[in-house]
Amino acid sequence: QVRLVESGGGLVHPGGSLGLSCAASGGRFAINTMGWYRQAPGKERELVAVVTSGGNSNNGDSVKGRFTISRDNAKNTVTLQINNLKPEDTAVYYCNADDEYNLYSPGKYWGQGTQVTVSS
Repeated sequence: QVRLVESGGGLVHPGGSLGLSCAASGGRFAINTMGWYRQAPGKERELVAVVTSGGNSNNGDSVKGRFTISRDNAKNTVTLQINNLKPEDTAVYYCNADDEYNLYSPGKYWGQGTQVTVSS
Protein backbone atom coordinates (compact mmCIF):
# COMPACT_ATOMS: atom_id res chain seq x y z
CA GLN A 1 0.00 0.00 0.00
CA VAL A 2 1.32 3.43 -0.93
CA ARG A 3 1.71 5.89 1.93
CA LEU A 4 1.83 9.64 1.34
CA VAL A 5 3.25 11.90 4.04
CA GLU A 6 2.74 15.65 3.72
CA SER A 7 4.65 18.48 5.35
CA GLY A 8 4.26 22.23 5.32
CA GLY A 9 1.06 24.22 5.59
CA GLY A 10 0.01 26.67 8.26
CA LEU A 11 -1.09 30.27 8.58
CA VAL A 12 0.15 32.77 5.99
CA HIS A 13 -0.61 36.44 5.39
CA PRO A 14 -2.14 37.46 2.05
CA GLY A 15 0.60 37.93 -0.52
CA GLY A 16 2.89 35.53 1.28
CA SER A 17 4.47 32.28 0.10
CA LEU A 18 4.46 28.71 1.34
CA GLY A 19 5.95 25.36 0.39
CA LEU A 20 4.25 21.99 0.71
CA SER A 21 6.06 18.68 0.36
CA CYS A 22 4.86 15.12 0.01
CA ALA A 23 6.84 11.90 0.15
CA ALA A 24 5.56 8.57 -1.16
CA SER A 25 6.62 5.18 0.14
CA GLY A 26 5.51 1.58 -0.17
CA GLY A 27 3.50 0.04 -3.00
CA ARG A 28 4.44 -2.62 -5.54
CA PHE A 29 4.80 -0.32 -8.55
CA ALA A 30 6.64 2.90 -9.23
CA ILE A 31 4.67 6.09 -8.71
CA ASN A 32 3.93 7.79 -12.03
CA THR A 33 1.79 10.80 -11.18
CA MET A 34 2.01 12.92 -8.02
CA GLY A 35 0.49 16.20 -7.07
CA TRP A 36 -1.96 18.19 -5.04
CA TYR A 37 -5.67 18.74 -4.71
CA ARG A 38 -7.39 21.05 -2.27
CA GLN A 39 -10.77 21.38 -0.60
CA ALA A 40 -12.11 24.60 0.86
CA PRO A 41 -14.97 24.63 3.38
CA GLY A 42 -18.26 23.98 1.65
CA LYS A 43 -16.63 23.31 -1.71
CA GLU A 44 -15.67 20.27 -3.72
CA ARG A 45 -12.13 19.00 -3.90
CA GLU A 46 -10.31 20.59 -6.84
CA LEU A 47 -7.07 20.12 -8.74
CA VAL A 48 -4.14 22.30 -7.75
CA ALA A 49 -1.33 20.75 -9.77
CA VAL A 50 -0.04 17.31 -10.71
CA VAL A 51 3.13 16.13 -12.46
CA THR A 52 4.19 12.82 -13.97
CA SER A 53 7.55 11.14 -13.59
CA GLY A 54 8.27 12.22 -17.16
CA GLY A 55 7.68 15.88 -16.35
CA ASN A 56 4.24 16.43 -17.87
CA SER A 57 2.01 18.54 -15.65
CA ASN A 58 -1.49 19.89 -15.28
CA ASN A 59 -2.38 22.93 -13.17
CA GLY A 60 -5.76 24.05 -11.92
CA ASP A 61 -7.11 27.26 -13.44
CA SER A 62 -7.37 29.06 -10.12
CA VAL A 63 -3.66 28.73 -9.37
CA LYS A 64 -1.95 29.14 -12.73
CA GLY A 65 0.93 31.56 -12.56
CA ARG A 66 1.14 31.48 -8.78
CA PHE A 67 1.90 27.85 -7.97
CA THR A 68 4.92 25.80 -9.05
CA ILE A 69 5.07 22.04 -8.77
CA SER A 70 8.32 20.07 -8.83
CA ARG A 71 9.19 16.42 -8.56
CA ASP A 72 12.16 14.38 -7.38
CA ASN A 73 11.69 10.95 -8.92
CA ALA A 74 14.64 9.42 -7.10
CA LYS A 75 13.20 10.39 -3.71
CA ASN A 76 9.55 9.93 -4.71
CA THR A 77 8.70 13.41 -3.51
CA VAL A 78 6.67 16.27 -4.89
CA THR A 79 6.85 19.90 -3.78
CA LEU A 80 4.34 22.69 -4.29
CA GLN A 81 5.56 26.27 -4.04
CA ILE A 82 2.69 28.67 -3.50
CA ASN A 83 3.24 32.39 -4.13
CA ASN A 84 1.07 35.48 -3.75
CA LEU A 85 -1.39 33.62 -1.56
CA LYS A 86 -4.95 34.88 -1.39
CA PRO A 87 -7.64 34.29 1.24
CA GLU A 88 -9.49 32.12 -1.27
CA ASP A 89 -6.51 29.75 -1.27
CA THR A 90 -7.49 28.74 2.26
CA ALA A 91 -8.18 25.00 2.14
CA VAL A 92 -6.99 21.58 3.15
CA TYR A 93 -4.34 20.54 0.64
CA TYR A 94 -4.11 16.83 -0.14
CA CYS A 95 -1.21 15.00 -1.69
CA ASN A 96 -2.36 12.61 -4.39
CA ALA A 97 -0.53 9.90 -6.32
CA ASP A 98 -1.07 7.16 -8.85
CA ASP A 99 1.07 4.40 -10.28
CA GLU A 100 -0.46 5.16 -13.68
CA TYR A 101 -0.20 8.20 -15.95
CA ASN A 102 -3.13 10.28 -14.76
CA LEU A 103 -3.13 14.06 -15.22
CA TYR A 104 -6.87 14.62 -15.47
CA SER A 105 -8.49 12.82 -12.55
CA PRO A 106 -7.47 12.05 -8.97
CA GLY A 107 -5.11 9.12 -8.51
CA LYS A 108 -5.59 6.09 -6.29
CA TYR A 109 -3.68 7.27 -3.23
CA TRP A 110 -4.31 10.18 -0.85
CA GLY A 111 -2.42 11.82 1.97
CA GLN A 112 -4.06 12.92 5.20
CA GLY A 113 -4.20 16.56 4.14
CA THR A 114 -2.55 19.69 5.51
CA GLN A 115 -4.34 22.93 6.34
CA VAL A 116 -3.34 26.17 4.63
CA THR A 117 -4.97 29.30 6.00
CA VAL A 118 -4.45 32.69 4.36
CA SER A 119 -5.50 35.51 6.65
CA SER A 120 -4.29 38.83 7.92
